[in-house]
Amino acid sequence: MVESTLPAAIEPAYLAKLNAQQRRAVQHGVGCGHAVPGPLLVIAGAGSGKTNTLAHRVAHLVAHGTDPAKILLLTFSRRAAQEMTRRVARIVSSLTRPASGSGQAALSWSGTFHGVGARLLREYADRIGLSPSFTISDREDAADLMNLVRHDLAFSAKEKRFPTKGTCLAIYSRVVNTEGSLAEVLRSRFPWCAEWEAPLRQLFGAYVAAKQRQNVLDYDDLLLYWSQMMSDASLAAAVGMRFDHVLVDEYQDTNRLQASILLRLKPEGRGLTVVGDDAQSIYSFRGATVRNILDFPSRFTPPAEVVALERNYRSTPPILDASNAVIGLAVERFTKNLWSAKLGTRRPRLVTVPDEQEQAQYVAHHALEKREAGVRLQAQAVLFRSASHSARLELELARRNVPFVKFGGLRFLESAHVKDLLAVLRWAENPRDRLAGFRILQLLPGVGPKTAARILDRVEQAPDPLPALRKLSAPGPDAGSWQAFVALMDRLRTRGGWPGEVESVRRWYEPHLERRYDDAAVRAEDLAQLERIAATYRSRERFLTELTLNPPEATSDEAGIPLLDEDYLILSTIHSAKGQEWHTVYLLSAVDGCLPSDLATGSAAEVEEERRLLYVAMTRAKEELDVLVPQRFYVRQQTAYGDAHVYASRTRFIPSELLDLFDAQPWPPPGSRLDEPPNASGLGRMDLAARIREIWG
Repeated sequence: MVESTLPAAIEPAYLAKLNAQQRRAVQHGVGCGHAVPGPLLVIAGAGSGKTNTLAHRVAHLVAHGTDPAKILLLTFSRRAAQEMTRRVARIVSSLTRPASGSGQAALSWSGTFHGVGARLLREYADRIGLSPSFTISDREDAADLMNLVRHDLAFSAKEKRFPTKGTCLAIYSRVVNTEGSLAEVLRSRFPWCAEWEAPLRQLFGAYVAAKQRQNVLDYDDLLLYWSQMMSDASLAAAVGMRFDHVLVDEYQDTNRLQASILLRLKPEGRGLTVVGDDAQSIYSFRGATVRNILDFPSRFTPPAEVVALERNYRSTPPILDASNAVIGLAVERFTKNLWSAKLGTRRPRLVTVPDEQEQAQYVAHHALEKREAGVRLQAQAVLFRSASHSARLELELARRNVPFVKFGGLRFLESAHVKDLLAVLRWAENPRDRLAGFRILQLLPGVGPKTAARILDRVEQAPDPLPALRKLSAPGPDAGSWQAFVALMDRLRTRGGWPGEVESVRRWYEPHLERRYDDAAVRAEDLAQLERIAATYRSRERFLTELTLNPPEATSDEAGIPLLDEDYLILSTIHSAKGQEWHTVYLLSAVDGCLPSDLATGSAAEVEEERRLLYVAMTRAKEELDVLVPQRFYVRQQTAYGDAHVYASRTRFIPSELLDLFDAQPWPPPGSRLDEPPNASGLGRMDLAARIREIWG
């Protein structure tokens, strides 16, 4: 301990910036002699000033004599740690009698779990059998090493498709971070890989041995080695004594391995403060578990003190009333009731639209309408459960020339599998499109860049590309694949009926999709969505034209940051929107099957996380919230019954008893007519190509 820097007279003004609940969290156990306080759980509701409260607690500890070097602050990003350190420094420097020395408020142990773990492992390397000169491999390097071991074990030569390096690393990472068994992880998260349990176990053992031979740690090892180090009682005591206080931000996002580290670091909970919100625990796909925060108080004797921050500084009361009601139906949660002193009486809208196309038109129309009323596009956000749910909206925004930025996954048209399918249609429409042909041909087994270029050279020299294609012999070892491809192009060039052509391409592409991607089932959903979109256009030409109005900014899966207009609309998955806020929020497809997702209803725990996703989405809105409910989805059936409309039900998380908290509105309003896409007329018989050549001499 160091001498307190805070005169008693300052304390009331210092705490006056906080509300009563924040002040209680900040003061917990501080100023009670030299005793280190017991464990504290701060349940920080959405928009309740969590970061401000945590920064004030750290500053309050320093101001009351805690040595900053004995404070460990753990966050989930380096930026968050740096921002927290700056806030602490500002708060402490605002006191009338700051401590001597310019570095008094500097937090020397502030960072991410992985960053702190790496630092501790280097310091204790000699005691745990590591060389302090170990290197840390990033995800890409780790996947490459996994692939080398995979080849050394001859798993890549199996007759049946063995998981790719990326999937193998994902399985390994989940086993480590969840402290689960390989069998359970395969069953629950990677069922298509379950048959490979024994080879995967062998692969992972060899992968670990390879890392140790090379003195390399991967990203997951930073936590695993730290946790194993702390299982030694003497080492755990030595590390624990270095820190009087350990504070953790976003505790609901921790996994079991991180929780194990904390409990070994402070087994009695003395000096341990965790901050988070069980209602915003939405990252189980990364290994996080809501049980960490729900079970935290009972981990200690006596139980940890719980302080709930309930005053919301973000949203209007009607938005909070609806959000509270949604999360209030959760099976298990910490009780809190968010409230706000903000002015505002507009209830969230529950907007019923006929289908996805009308949903897209609603959002585009109202976003532009609000822009004219003074609400910038950047102050508006469209949220959705899955990245593919925004596909129709992206096309509608492109049609209206509305710039947007999408967070969470690629833009729909930038994903590799969607681009593959579109390339087939483009080449059928224009056999001189070399880029499209080059992409398609390399989908075929045994066809690489050189072979593809040679085929294109032959085709382009012919007066009619299609007969030339038929005359070529199979370029690779799989003659059947080549014949199926030529037959497909035959059907497309003779225009076998739009939009059935998309289904033909999709069916042809499916085996290639399964061969190229481990997550083929997920990508197949995107292609089904593209097929539904195609059905709304009257021709292949019109479909391709509309889709190219907003071309991708990159030619690979890693799409770059787009060149932005003066203003742009925000599109985001709910997962990527956590921690953000906007004046207006539109939530797409609030129907069963989308939210909750059909893929996330296999257990009660999954359903509860989907409920929390809806809560997170709703609490991003500051002033206005529109929840959209399409009544039907148009799908092309894989049966003899043809196309059909699938009717949807409002999400189960907004049952009838909550409807009074929303304003129900139909769209389009009765009697109104929506704008039709502009009619793309031709340019007549003018020889534009000749004119352009003349311009350039």
